[in-house]
Amino acid sequence: MNAIAMQGLLDVVATTAEKDWKPFHTGIDCLPIYETPDGGPAAMLLRYQPGAHAPDHLHMGYEHILVLSGSQTDQRGHHPTGTLLINEPGSEHHVHSDEGCIVLAIWERRVKAM
Repeated sequence: MNAIAMQGLLDVVATTAEKDWKPFHTGIDCLPIYETPDGGPAAMLLRYQPGAHAPDHLHMGYEHILVLSGSQTDQRGHHPTGTLLINEPGSEHHVHSDEGCIVLAIWERRVKAM
């Protein structure tokens, strides 16, 4: 059985090299942890620049978001560092971060753009 171990996750800015981050959406970079080619399970770190927005999207499976630094906001409220969000299949939202943030995102199935 293979395992993924990520040390220093709570200080991800200090433990990840800038070259490892990839463009994801305008103002949002990602650091993939794992992905499946069929749109199934995936996990990555997402880094929002101040003022960045993630577009409206539909959750095809459970989405778990752990805010590691900064904060993000969606229709359900403002979510500071240390917040764990679980979005159920069939839910939809858009996300923005006024101050910027880094989150751990884990998807049961990838989201669908709306």
